[in-house]
Amino acid sequence: MEGAHTVENFFGCYLLYCTNPLYKGRTYIGFTNDPNRRIKQHNKGVKAGGACRTSGRGPWDMVLIIHGFPNEISALRFEWAWQHPKKSRRLRHLPGKKKSEKAFQYCFRIACEMLRTGPWSRLPLTLRWLKQEYHIDVPAGLDPPSHMPIVFGPVVSKKVRLIQKMIAGGSSSYLTLCPFIDLKTRSGQMALQTGSIRSLCF
Repeated sequence: MEGAHTVENFFGCYLLYCTNPLYKGRTYIGFTNDPNRRIKQHNKGVKAGGACRTSGRGPWDMVLIIHGFPNEISALRFEWAWQHPKKSRRLRHLPGKKKSEKAFQYCFRIACEMLRTGPWSRLPLTLRWLKQEYHIDVPAGLDPPSHMPIVFGPVVSKKVRLIQKMIAGGSSSYLTLCPFIDLKTRSGQMALQTGSIRSLCF
């Protein structure tokens, strides 16, 4: 994608906006490690891997994404709390949706509150507007922490194996990665243990 910013080992939570006249204004919050693939799945429907709530209601625009989570679990926890602020013990004290707020504005306000709330406030997150035409200002008093930039433009995810990243960086630390395959289920488990680089096996 021309002009897109590349992010290695991407974990992000996104906000979709529905442009279908029958459902215009509806929103959807999700998690992805590949935003460009994910929006295609949403717009193609359940059979292509999209969500039930978005299937048949497109087209959808992925307008905002928050990325920089250290791993998938961290991002999924953020996603759940963003989807269910009234059930989250960290967010249940926040005001609900106001009558004057559209769903999109409410989702954005909750995201801004979350970026200022621990443990997320300590993470090296980036708030990225993927489509600048949807940009709205951060609500008064809800600016993200100074280490979290607000940026604009498309993003491309790039997977980088940890061992490659460590070798490229000249790190003295290393991991031994040994896959053990269950022939009955054909599923693999990756065992991570400290060890000698010469014992690396694949």
